[in-house]
Amino acid sequence: MKTQTRLFGAALAAMVLGACAGHTPVIDHRTSNKTTAQYERDLAECQAYADERGFAGDTAIGALGGGALGAALGAATGAVLGSPGTGAALGAAVGGIGGGAGMGTNAALEQKRIINNCMRNRGYDVLE
Repeated sequence: MKTQTRLFGAALAAMVLGACAGHTPVIDHRTSNKTTAQYERDLAECQAYADERGFAGDTAIGALGGGALGAALGAATGAVLGSPGTGAALGAAVGGIGGGAGMGTNAALEQKRIINNCMRNRGYDVLE
């Protein structure tokens, strides 16, 4: 059970950190008419705006909610099979990973949208 808890913690940490990673949009630099220094400054500022949104918290909340639901379902299944503790641990791990991954994916898409819009508003031709 300790190994499962450690794996769950490592997976949760990876999802939270992944949600914080900055998106780098594909820019058509020829039509944007900006210097490399301007681009790097603008990109860093737009990424900071997206990070202020708090995506790590969304991912953690999804993981905790999924873990709680998974633990409950796992305990019920484990009780039928004769091992509610093991069922709860496995259910929490699977539910937490699934819940965190779902929220992390939504957070990453929202972060990408914020960064792309920010760069467009600063005069860049964002391709993707």
